[in-house]
Amino acid sequence: MDIELLYFAGCPNWTVAQGHLAAALAAAGRSDVDVKLRAVETDEEAQAMRFPGSPTIHIDGRDPFPAAADSYGLTCRVYSTPGGLAGVPTVDQLVQALTRTF
Repeated sequence: MDIELLYFAGCPNWTVAQGHLAAALAAAGRSDVDVKLRAVETDEEAQAMRFPGSPTIHIDGRDPFPAAADSYGLTCRVYSTPGGLAGVPTVDQLVQALTRTF
């Protein structure tokens, strides 16, 4: 399993996502999986990568929470969670995404 956390330094939510990913991997029994961090540093890079905002999580190259908008750039991303809109998916949402890929 390949997990990548894409972020830009101007968004504080990526560190929360990193913690949620670690907790989700532990809950799914996959603490052995390393999360690769990938900084997106320029708007041009964000456009070329179709980066919908920070944090973005890829599991085996796919975004388990596809963004509805076709807007890409250096911005903080918003996720729909059971508790409302948030800057990161919940640990439970991440566990579900991880277990769907096994």
